[in-house]
Amino acid sequence: MQTTAGASLTRDDTKGVKTRRRTATLLVIAAVILTLDQLTKVWAVEALQDGRVINVVGDVLQFRLVRNPGAAFSMFTNLTVVLTVIAVAVVLVIGWLSRKVTSLVWAVALGGLLGGALGTLTDRIFREPGPMRGHVVDFIELPNWPVFNIADSSIVGAAALIALLSFRGVAFSTLGAGPATDEPVPGESAAEDATDGDTTDADTPDERTPAGADTGLAQPPPGTDVSESPTEPTRPGHIGAASDEHEAGER
Repeated sequence: MQTTAGASLTRDDTKGVKTRRRTATLLVIAAVILTLDQLTKVWAVEALQDGRVINVVGDVLQFRLVRNPGAAFSMFTNLTVVLTVIAVAVVLVIGWLSRKVTSLVWAVALGGLLGGALGTLTDRIFREPGPMRGHVVDFIELPNWPVFNIADSSIVGAAALIALLSFRGVAFSTLGAGPATDEPVPGESAAEDATDGDTTDADTPDERTPAGADTGLAQPPPGTDVSESPTEPTRPGHIGAASDEHEAGER
């Protein structure tokens, strides 16, 4: 960032600003997903008790309350504690990576993954039967598909996006990249051009001599026929000596 008036941003400053923006984007996305996940789960627990089922789109989309001790889509139901530890590790890793991300699409993907992991981890810690063993609330049901929630959807979508970005070779971060791959800093090119122009003007002499400039040679007096000695320049003092001799002869 600029520290003095008129100072231009350096490459490191530009990358730092970009990284902070991407980190903010990642955290906002994660917060939105976490909030939606927890609010919908609170609603599901209150509205779908006692086996109640809500048909949203006939038999295609239904809301049915299920408490899941396993992973997404009711997998690994006997590894609740292990899944909780994995969720904690995922949150810590994404938190560390968020300080370096400069790609917008990577920020979106990691934000979705972080939000989903936090939604699941919240259930593991605060819901019954106890901390680290809590059952996740699932309530969205599709035909021939395990019941799931907002956090599950976010995790799966983020994982698919991360796989696509990795396959296409999209850079996660440009921090530490060489100057050749850096974006130009605003104002830097203009400053370099101005410097080059000043150097050229100072180092290149003007080959033309302005009219009336002193060349270091005496000029012949008016009326002198310079054709008599075209190859001999007039030297200072020669004209003065000839004039003295002429005046002495007249006296």
